[in-house]
Amino acid sequence: MNIHEYQAKELLAKFGVPVPAGHAAMSPEEAVEAARKLPGPLWVVKSQIHAGGRGKGKFKELSPEAKGGVRLAHSIEEVREHAEEIHGNTLVTVQTGPAGKQVQRLYITDGVDIEKEFYLALLVDRESSRIAIVASTEGGMDIEKVAHETPDKIETLTIDPATGLKPHHGRAVAAALGLEGDLAMQSAKILKKLYDTFIGTDASQIEINPLAITGDGQLLVLDAKISFDSNAEFRHPDIEKLRDPSEEEPAELEAAKFDLAYIKLDGNIGCMVNGAGLAMATMDIIKLEGGEPANFCDVGGGASKEKVTAAFKIILSDPAVQGILVNIFGGIMRCDIIAEGIVAAAREMELEVPLVVRLEGTNVRQGKDILASSGLAIIPADDLGDAARKIVAEVRQAVPA
Repeated sequence: MNIHEYQAKELLAKFGVPVPAGHAAMSPEEAVEAARKLPGPLWVVKSQIHAGGRGKGKFKELSPEAKGGVRLAHSIEEVREHAEEIHGNTLVTVQTGPAGKQVQRLYITDGVDIEKEFYLALLVDRESSRIAIVASTEGGMDIEKVAHETPDKIETLTIDPATGLKPHHGRAVAAALGLEGDLAMQSAKILKKLYDTFIGTDASQIEINPLAITGDGQLLVLDAKISFDSNAEFRHPDIEKLRDPSEEEPAELEAAKFDLAYIKLDGNIGCMVNGAGLAMATMDIIKLEGGEPANFCDVGGGASKEKVTAAFKIILSDPAVQGILVNIFGGIMRCDIIAEGIVAAAREMELEVPLVVRLEGTNVRQGKDILASSGLAIIPADDLGDAARKIVAEVRQAVPA
């Protein structure tokens, strides 16, 4: 789960992390009122979408010469002009893809006199099973680009979960950022508060880019991105309320209602599988045969007929889907239940794309009989390789290159 920048800063402020004063706005009028609450004489008008690269992004509806999604304003009237131009338009950045995202929220903050920018992040390092600290002197830049071109400018260290954050971590980060004296002490305090936020909210990532030295010698968090472990959401109903459904894929939201693991992808072959490992193997074999999966969809080991029907409907709701592969290994899951769900959904949705089904396991004969007697144009497959070849061939035949 992700949240907007203004929400991240409000959360960090509760843990004592220094952030500039700012207010969220849902309209240009609210943006003007927000600016009037701040001292000025410089304001920053920031578009709020779940994507990075906003400052360098371009709006679909505006000319290529128009400024990006983060702008400076030197007057209240200029705040209004920027807000009216940004709000409601579609911002395209390196992270949104060509479709972009519509800006429905704005964030108005105090302008800051910046002397130097740094990058600082905490994230879960799966290789070491620890929280990792990533620090770089190259703040304000794309950290992936820094990692590729100048990896020596990135310092990474991990935190032993048995001991937690220790003073030596603070000293190491200060050294990595080239900070001394009071600034080194400030960075250590900020790191401790970021760590407390990470642990206290079950975050999976806290990214500060940039962490800046201001003209008066203070360290300040100018931009923040926080992601949370979805498995721990039940412990944080206050954070769950920060979710912005408009920033999420509608099909994924619908899948969550039925406890389905669904992720939309860019291909044209829909997949419905039971088990995450089998789902990934299915997508791999589709690609091996020259096809492209349209989604990851795991119905789980104990899915009901209703759950299978819901998964089928969600897959078919994607207009990019030009064929469907169902791959079920019935252990806990019974193949006849899967078959009943497939038939019910195919009839209700008036299936018009090729459907290949591979069933194996518990009650497989009953499942195949249900499919065969359904009167629907369902293509059976003997094994996963056979299923992948058949669905790729069917889609190619229906949609010639």
